[in-house]
Amino acid sequence: MDLEKRPEPAPEQAPEGCLVTAIRLPLRILMVVLVVPLRLVWDALVAVGRFVGRWLLLPLARAIGWVLYGLLVWPCLMLWRYVLAPVGRGLRWLGRVLLVIPAVWLYVHVLAPVGRALRDYVLVPIGRGLAWLVRVLVVVPLLAVWRHVLVPVGRVLWDALVFAWRIAGYVSRAVGRVLRWLIVDPLRWVYRTVLTPVGHVVRDYVLRPVARVAASVRAAARQARADVRRALFGPPRQPEPQVSDRREPGGAQGRTLDRSTTALTKNTFIKD
Repeated sequence: MDLEKRPEPAPEQAPEGCLVTAIRLPLRILMVVLVVPLRLVWDALVAVGRFVGRWLLLPLARAIGWVLYGLLVWPCLMLWRYVLAPVGRGLRWLGRVLLVIPAVWLYVHVLAPVGRALRDYVLVPIGRGLAWLVRVLVVVPLLAVWRHVLVPVGRVLWDALVFAWRIAGYVSRAVGRVLRWLIVDPLRWVYRTVLTPVGHVVRDYVLRPVARVAASVRAAARQARADVRRALFGPPRQPEPQVSDRREPGGAQGRTLDRSTTALTKNTFIKD
């Protein structure tokens, strides 16, 4: 007994004719010419579609979804739960009582016996004859057309389309590299080696000195306005000291924390 599984031999493909071989190469060239522009446009549309879908359509769709849910879905759910579902259950019970039960009884006791009788004496021979006619007139011709016409033509078209799509992908990637070499890399080099140092020089030696001069000019202008205002209207008024209304002697006559006598008791002792 052989325990190892031997691989089954691959089915041999039917040899292709001269006509298929002669058509394959021009068809591939034609597919390349037609598909390369479509692939370039397709790649560009895919990139734009990803950007638009991520940053525009997705937030807009979410907002629209919430609005539609609030305006349509939730009212429909409430209508279904509290109106349509109870009415439907009532109609289902009524239909079962009035239609289903009588129909089942009619099928079991009338139609089924009649159908079995017709099937055994009339329908079986007619069905067999119709099945044989359909097989001979429809199925066999369709299988022949599929096997000998559609499958080979479809295989050739598919091979040509796959080949052209791959070539278009190579061309698209090459165009992308060329655009990067011609535009992106030079712009990046100019930004790093030219614009950034120039910007630093302008910031350190132009903008900052100008800002300092402007600040000093603003300070001098404020001082000049203050001097002119003081010369015309005099110095600003000082706030008047607030007078306390409390009738309590101040200075040495006030109550102290380290003495046990107040000004009133002290005057009384002096008089005595």
